[in-house]
Amino acid sequence: MTDSKYFTTTKKGEIFELKAELNSDKKEKKKEAVKKVIASMTVGKDVSALFPDVVNCMQTDNLELKKLVYLYLMNYAKSQPDMAIMAVNTFVKDCEDPNPLIRALAVRTMGCIRVDKITEYLCEPLRKCLKDEDPYVRKTAAVCVAKLHDINAQLVEDQGFLDTLKDLISDSNPMVVANAVAALSEIAESHPSSNLLDLNPQSINKLLTALNECTEWGQIFILDCLANYTPKDDREAQSICERVTPRLSHANSAVVLSAVKVLMKFMEMLSKDLDYYGTLLKKLAPPLVTLLSAEPELQYVALRNINLIVQKRPEILKHEMKVFFVKYNDPIYVKLEKLDIMIRLASQANIAQVLAELKEYATEVDVDFVRKAVRAIGRCAIKVEQSAERCVSTLLDLIQTKVNYVVQEAIVVIKDIFRKYPNKYESVIATLCENLDSLDEPEARAAMIWIVGEYAERIDNADELLESFLEGFHDESTQVQLQLLTGIVKLFLKKPTETQELVQQVLSLATQDSDNPDLRDRGYIYWRLLSTDPVAAKEVVLAEKPLISEETDLIEPTLLDELICYIGTLASVYHKPPSAFVEGGRGVVHKSLPPRTASSESAESPETAPAGAPPGEQPDVIPAQGDLLGDLLNLDLGPPVSGPPLTTSSVQMGAVDLLGGGLDSLIGGTNFVAPPTAAVPASLGAPIGSGLSDLFDLTSGVGTLSGSYVAPKAVWLPAMKAKGLEISGTFTRQVGSISMDLQLTNKALQVMTDFAIQFNRNSFGLAPAAPLQVHAPLSPNQTVEISLPLSTVGSVMKMEPLNNLQVAVKNNIDVFYFSTLYPLHILFVEDGKMDRQMFLATWKDIPNENEAQFQIRDCPLNAEAASSKLQSSNIFTVAKRNVEGQDMLYQSLKLTNGIWVLAELRIQPGNPSCTVRAPAPTLRPWSLPFVPCQGVVLVEDAVQASLQAWLEPESVRSLKRTFLESFHIHPVRLPR
Repeated sequence: MTDSKYFTTTKKGEIFELKAELNSDKKEKKKEAVKKVIASMTVGKDVSALFPDVVNCMQTDNLELKKLVYLYLMNYAKSQPDMAIMAVNTFVKDCEDPNPLIRALAVRTMGCIRVDKITEYLCEPLRKCLKDEDPYVRKTAAVCVAKLHDINAQLVEDQGFLDTLKDLISDSNPMVVANAVAALSEIAESHPSSNLLDLNPQSINKLLTALNECTEWGQIFILDCLANYTPKDDREAQSICERVTPRLSHANSAVVLSAVKVLMKFMEMLSKDLDYYGTLLKKLAPPLVTLLSAEPELQYVALRNINLIVQKRPEILKHEMKVFFVKYNDPIYVKLEKLDIMIRLASQANIAQVLAELKEYATEVDVDFVRKAVRAIGRCAIKVEQSAERCVSTLLDLIQTKVNYVVQEAIVVIKDIFRKYPNKYESVIATLCENLDSLDEPEARAAMIWIVGEYAERIDNADELLESFLEGFHDESTQVQLQLLTGIVKLFLKKPTETQELVQQVLSLATQDSDNPDLRDRGYIYWRLLSTDPVAAKEVVLAEKPLISEETDLIEPTLLDELICYIGTLASVYHKPPSAFVEGGRGVVHKSLPPRTASSESAESPETAPAGAPPGEQPDVIPAQGDLLGDLLNLDLGPPVSGPPLTTSSVQMGAVDLLGGGLDSLIGGTNFVAPPTAAVPASLGAPIGSGLSDLFDLTSGVGTLSGSYVAPKAVWLPAMKAKGLEISGTFTRQVGSISMDLQLTNKALQVMTDFAIQFNRNSFGLAPAAPLQVHAPLSPNQTVEISLPLSTVGSVMKMEPLNNLQVAVKNNIDVFYFSTLYPLHILFVEDGKMDRQMFLATWKDIPNENEAQFQIRDCPLNAEAASSKLQSSNIFTVAKRNVEGQDMLYQSLKLTNGIWVLAELRIQPGNPSCTVRAPAPTLRPWSLPFVPCQGVVLVEDAVQASLQAWLEPESVRSLKRTFLESFHIHPVRLPR
C-alpha cells in the first residue's frame, strides 16, 4: 500500500484524532499518526496545535520516526519558539547517540531551526559534533556552523567555531574538507571584510589532495575556493594548473566549468613562451566542445561561458569552428549564441567555411535567425578585410532573392561596410536603390537614406529619391526623420543650386511642424550653420568620418576580466557582474584576474616617482601654458602631499584680464545693464556661474546662515565621457574651510573602485587637502556623496579664465579629465574687514576718472539685509551713510593670497535695483595693496595690478614694499 492514504482523510475532529494517535502506546500507530501530520503539513494545513504531541515522539530509537519529527520541528519551530525549547534536551541527547546517522541528523536539524532563543543551547552539542570521530557527523556539523553564523554571527565567533572550521580544512576525510571549505566560503561571502579563507601553499596542497577523492559537489566547492587564491609566482600557478587539469574530463559539467575557471585565471600568470602554456590551451578545447553535446539548456549555459572565454583567449577554440555550426533542431536561443561565437572565431583561415554556412542560414524559415545570419555576414566583412569582397558579393546574392526582411538587413550591414571601406564598394549602390520601395523598417530606411545622402554625388537622381521619403515625413520614425534631415543637408551642400527648395522644405518640417526636441534642435543647428557660414557647415556635416571598429559588441576588458572569475555562475550567463542583479551587497564579492608576474607578459603600468624621494627634491617641470592636457596627463594621482605653505612660485603672470568677464559675470548676464559711460574691459570672456546675485540669494541655490552661498550641484563630467562615471559637484566655504562637494554616480554595468583625484596647477593654488575617500565599491546605479577638503597651498599657475580648475579623477577603469569654474567667494577670508581710516585713505587716493558703475536689478533687499547677506560670504561693511535718501555701503574683502578688494554698494529704498561703484585700479604703487574692484566677486583688476607690481623693476617693487610694510601687510614675493 502506498502513502497516498495519508492525504485522503476528511474526518471531523481530525486534529483531536491525530492528538490521540500521537499519544498512543503503540509505536506503529504513533508512526502512522506522525506521517498523517507531515502529510497535512505538506498540503498546507495548519497542524501547529500538535507541536507538543509531536515533540514527545522524539524520544524514540526508530530512525524513520525521528526524521519525520525533525522535519516537523524545522517547519514549525519559528512559529512556536517557546515550545521548540522542549526539544533542546533531545537534541543534546541525540548528539551523543551511538548511531552516527542520528548524531548527524540531530546536528543538521539544529542548524535548520532558526530560533534565536535556542541557538545558545545548541553550541555545546555542535562543538562535540565538529570533533566527532565519524567523518559523516563532522561534515554535517561543518555546514551547520555556516547556518548558525547566518542566524547569530557574533555567537559563532565568540564560541570559536570559525577556528574549528579552519582546522577541518586539514581533516583526513575529503568530504569533511569540502564541506568546511563550502561553509567558510559561504561565511566569507556574507562578510567580505573577514579574512576567513587565509589560503597559503600548505592549505592549497591539502585542498588539491582532497580534490581527487571527494564527490562532484565537493570538487566544485574546492575548485571555487582555489579560484580565489592568487599564487605567489608562475611556478606555483603552473603546479596548481597541472593538478586541476584532470577535472576537465569529469562527467559533471559544473565541475568542468569550475576547473576551466581556475585554469583561465591562473593562465594570466603563465608566460606564453612556456611549452606548458600551449599544452594547456590544447587541453581546454575538448571539454568545452564536449559540453555542446548535452541538453539544449546546458548547451546554452556552456555557450554563454564559451563566449566569454573566446573573447579573452580566442586561440583556445580557433580550430573548433565546426562544432559551432547550427543544427536544424537546435532551439533558437542556442542558434543565436552559436552564431555569435562563430563571428568571434572567424579568421582569414576559416572565413570561406563560415560564409558558406551563413549563406545557408540566410535561407532558413526562422525570421529572427535569418536576420542575425545576414547581419553576421556584414560583421565578417568588417572583421576580416580579405573577405570583404566575398561578403559583399554574398549580400548582393541575398538581395537578389527579393525576400523583404533579407533585403532590409543586407542594406543595413552594407551601410556599415561602406563606413569600414570607403570608396571601395560603392558600385553596388545602384542595386540597393532598386529596392527602395520595398523598405518598410525604420533601420533599413534610415540606412538607405544615409547611403543616398553620403554618396549623393554618385547618384544622379538623389534629390528625387530623398524627396520620395519626404512625402510622408511626419509618419516616419524619429530615426528616419533625423537621418533624412542630415541626408538632405548633405545633398544641398554637394548640389546647392538644384536642392535649395528641398532643404528649405525639410528644415521647415523639422523646426516648425515637429514636436520632437532632438529633431527640432538639429534642424535649428543646420539652419543656423547654413545661413551664417556655409563653409563651416560643409566642414561639420561633410567631415571625414572615423572608420567603424571591428567588434562593437565586445565586453569591456575590465568587466570581461571580472566575468572570467565568475565562469560557471549566473553572472557568466547574464554577462553582468553579480552586483548588477543581486539585491543588496550580501554575497557579492568583486573579483579580478591576478596580475601578471615578471616572467610573463608585462602589463602596461604608469610610471611612478620613486617612493623614497622627498617631495621637495622632485624637479618642478613647468609645461607651456597651452599644454594643459599634457600637464594633467603627468599628474600623480596618489594622495595629496601635505606640506608648509608655498611662498614662491616659478610661474610669471602678466598683466591680463585674469577672469575674462565683467560684472555681468556676477549676475549671470541676463539682468545686467551697464550705463553708456561704464568702462568695460575689452577682453571679456565666458561668464562665471556664481556672482553677486548669488550672494544675495537671488538665484536658485542653497543659502546658509553659518557660511557663504552654496551653488546647486552641476554636472561636471557626464557619464558618456567617462565610461559610465558621472561627476556632479559644487564648492563651499564653511568656518574658514574650503570644500569640493562631489556626487559620484556609476551609470556603467561594472563596479568602480580605487578612486583618486588631483588638480592641475591653478591661479590660487587650490589642491586636495586629503585623499578622495570612497569607502565602498561603487556599484552600478549607485550614487555616493563626498566632501573633499581643499587647501590653498598648492602650486600656482595663471589660468584662463582665472577661476578655471582642471581636475583628473582616476578609478579602476581609467583616468578622466574635466575642468570647472569655481566661484571666487570661496576664497574670501574671515579677516577681510579693513580699518575705516585705512579704507578712507586708500579710497580717496584713486582718481575719479578710473571709476566704473554697474547696476544689479531685482535686488529687493534693504541695506541691513544686503549687508547681512554679504557678510555671511565674508564681504564686510566697513562704513555706511545715507546721501540724498540713498544708503551707501562701503565694503571690503580679502582673498586667501592676501589681496584686498574695495567696493561701494548704493541702495535706493523701494527701488529693486542697486548700483555697485568701484574705481578701476591704477598702477601707482601706493594704491596697489587696496585696489578697489568692479563689484564684490570680480577681483581680476586688483589681482592684475598686484601681479604687474610683482613683475616691475626692483626699484619700484622696493618702494611698494616699503609702503605695504607700513601697514603691516606683507604680500607674497614672486621671483623674476
